[in-house]
Amino acid sequence: MSRTITWLAVILLPVVAIGGLRMMRRDVALRNDEWPTQMQYSPAYLSQTANPMLPNRMTEQPPVPGSVPRGFQPFHYGSDPAELERAGRELKNPFPPTAENLARGQYIFSNYCVACHGATGAGDGPIIPKYPNPPSYQTEKSRSLPDGGMFHVITLGRNNMPAHAAQVPADDRWKAILYIRKLQGR
Repeated sequence: MSRTITWLAVILLPVVAIGGLRMMRRDVALRNDEWPTQMQYSPAYLSQTANPMLPNRMTEQPPVPGSVPRGFQPFHYGSDPAELERAGRELKNPFPPTAENLARGQYIFSNYCVACHGATGAGDGPIIPKYPNPPSYQTEKSRSLPDGGMFHVITLGRNNMPAHAAQVPADDRWKAILYIRKLQGR
């Protein structure tokens, strides 16, 4: 037992002595000594900078093939006219025209659609003088377009109208269509 204490004293005495000496001359403005630091302080890389530790020297890695972003809803239709007709046949508005859905549709319409289509959907929005062929919802062609076809146009865009899928969630697009149908008198 005394032999174990002797060995512990031989090992620990220098550690305690050196630590005590360091404490007496310690500068509080300096950082403490730390061991080991290899994993505690790893170099940080910005997202778009090169990183020698990762594949292709890219810090920001591409998504795993087949992964789907959170909240993403795939849209399985192309942008050609045949796909618009197919969307018109296959897609149906899942929301009934309740007061709550119409109010939300009016809100979406006033934020995203009024600039081109005007407050009544007559194609008299404030930017129309700069663009020819005002897009009116009051024409027979717009009235006969099925809800699925209108959803296709809002999602992917057509002619001068840009796609709105990135700005307007799918549920809000359907509710805006309900409000447009109300403006058309349907």
